[in-house]
Amino acid sequence: MSWKITAYAPREVVQAALVAHEDALDWDAEIVIAGSEIAEDKPDDWQLEAWLDRKPTKADRNAIADLFEGPPPKLLVEELPEEDWVTLSQQGVEPIREGVFHVHTPEYPPLDQAGVRDFVIPASQAFGTGQHATTAGCLAMLTHMKRQGVVVRNLADVGTGTGLLAFAAMHLWPRARAIGSDIDAVCAPVIAGNAANNAVALGDGPGRMAVVIAAGMDHALLEAAGPYDLLIANILAGPLVELAADFSRAVVPGGSVLLAGLLETQEATVRAAYRKAGLRLAARMVRGDWSILWLRRRPLL
Repeated sequence: MSWKITAYAPREVVQAALVAHEDALDWDAEIVIAGSEIAEDKPDDWQLEAWLDRKPTKADRNAIADLFEGPPPKLLVEELPEEDWVTLSQQGVEPIREGVFHVHTPEYPPLDQAGVRDFVIPASQAFGTGQHATTAGCLAMLTHMKRQGVVVRNLADVGTGTGLLAFAAMHLWPRARAIGSDIDAVCAPVIAGNAANNAVALGDGPGRMAVVIAAGMDHALLEAAGPYDLLIANILAGPLVELAADFSRAVVPGGSVLLAGLLETQEATVRAAYRKAGLRLAARMVRGDWSILWLRRRPLL
């Protein structure tokens, strides 16, 4: 049984609630939160959605209401059908073209176009099918980095989800060693299936991707496989700030860190943390309300 709580509010109100959610140290991890615009022709009308695997209690409703400053918007509570809401939310989504990549679900055909790498990523319980602005923006930034002459022999994708961004980086730098990590154990079989469907080799070695389940950089294999020429993290602004020092230590001098999952309103805070950790901005993109940042660690003098 799954339940959803929805609150409709202006964009800035929902974005502020998302920031409050990231700062809530005692947040119940079983309550999954997301914010989005309601319709493309009304970019300032947003919704905050919360999903639970149980009937929401008064405490659950209060926790969501407390994310809003001042009087909260009306909370609409509904029971969902016995179906996988994550998979359903991703079915029927349009393919995307970003950089040298075309990402589509199995319902759509590949482009089979010269110079374009097709990836088929089915709807799944893991984040990262390519349709979200942060994932698509990372595909565009990775393409830009390659065109700028970045050389990658060893890469990590923290919060890899479906594995898509690691797959994309491996296409651009085919001899690189890769490791993908995620805090959610459901990602391991999802990545294995996606790797098989897209002819991506798993395992250890050049042109292969290892997979671990870990929070942040907290895994022996992640530590042993470094330092990295490229570290990708499409997660959330709060964890990005917390992991700034760890990410800086994990990349070689002159190495690259690609960050996403942060709202443009959170960019200054994230950049300040990474500047303190010794990384400078190389390039940025804004997709909708989301920032995508390419940072580089200062080289040794």
